[in-house]
Amino acid sequence: MGRKNLLVAGSVLGFGLGGFFDGIMLHQLLLWHRFVSGIIPDAIVQGLHENSLWNGIFHSTTCGITALGLLLFWRAVTAPDALLSPRGVFGAVVIGFGIFHLFDSVVNYWLLQLYHLRPGPTVLLYDMVFFALGMVLLLAGWVLVRTWEVETSR
Repeated sequence: MGRKNLLVAGSVLGFGLGGFFDGIMLHQLLLWHRFVSGIIPDAIVQGLHENSLWNGIFHSTTCGITALGLLLFWRAVTAPDALLSPRGVFGAVVIGFGIFHLFDSVVNYWLLQLYHLRPGPTVLLYDMVFFALGMVLLLAGWVLVRTWEVETSR
């Protein structure tokens, strides 16, 4: 049970951190997109205002998810049956980060069309690279967690 709790906590924490990375790097620093720029154009002041509001809601949500991940992590590491491993924790966080990328790609880019990673003539290429990065992160995290599980089962 201790291993499962640590994996869930790390994955939730990684999901929240993935959202923070996306919001800070892609929304604010690179200015590639805003949260609802696919629906509300941000070329006018009103559209920019509404996109900024939705970015704030997005950041508040990722903050809440990250806080939940930290709470779950605290409970997992202070439990009597806690199994601590830097490899296991890092792997779980990487899994959560990858799950965020996959969720963002599938739900926000493709299903809801809220925005795309980087609008323009190569929009699909950017979206696919972001999705592929999510798959790579998920696989890398799984490998780290799997090697930790094999190590602790001996």
